[in-house]
Amino acid sequence: MSTSLKKAEITAIDPVWDAVVSGARQIVAGEPSLANLVYSNILNHGSFEEALAHRLSERLDHPDVSAELIRQAFRDALEMRPEIGLESRADLAATLERDPALHKAVDGFLYFKGFHAIQTHRFAHQLWNSGRKDFALYLQSRSSSVFQVDINPAARIGKGILLDHATGFVVGETAVIGDNVSILQGVTLGGTGKSEEDRHPKIGNGVLIGAHTVVLGNIKVGDCARIGAGSVVVKDVPPRVTVVGVPARIIGEAGTAHPASVMDQTRGVQDITG
Repeated sequence: MSTSLKKAEITAIDPVWDAVVSGARQIVAGEPSLANLVYSNILNHGSFEEALAHRLSERLDHPDVSAELIRQAFRDALEMRPEIGLESRADLAATLERDPALHKAVDGFLYFKGFHAIQTHRFAHQLWNSGRKDFALYLQSRSSSVFQVDINPAARIGKGILLDHATGFVVGETAVIGDNVSILQGVTLGGTGKSEEDRHPKIGNGVLIGAHTVVLGNIKVGDCARIGAGSVVVKDVPPRVTVVGVPARIIGEAGTAHPASVMDQTRGVQDITG
């Protein structure tokens, strides 16, 4: 087989998109009343990226800026940075792997606002970096209204992100989130002070952040750390430990090599919370 044919075969393999399409067909067969939703958002499209841009733009549609204008902006972002599609696939795969409430990839693609909010940010971030800051800020505002998630378009977010439930997630301008991070609802990655310097948290790879946690300032949370729900973190967190409390303190090891994947939010934490 020639090299070009091998490359064509590799390009054609898209298990995440195949899973979404397969699930979409199951919905049409089992619930015909949703056929229009499924066809317009998935089955009428030839690629994951095209369907994603359509689904997000339909959810973000508003008389101020139409879905078609948003779709065009998303196409522009994808043309400048095709990696958005790969990162989005990684996010959906992570959500399917880690969230026991998600049984089919298509459900996350169609309905999960945490997934939608992260993908909207990916497009907004690229538009921000390419100089379209006004449109990026509009997307931030619209996403906050629709998904109850407020992520500054300048924030940098890795791939393989699970934003579980999502409501009340806030991320500041100079925040950085690594790869394969799991974040529960009500989490704030906030800044300190009014200066325009680097003032927001830096979250490492593989971190698990429990619900209603507040992480403040230009501090580092090390790789594969675990932060217990309701904690307030105001200083650096070493890698592979569990912190909990107000202010948060180290109570032991993370309990697993990959806390973001395991999603165990209680092991060790109940020892100090009663």
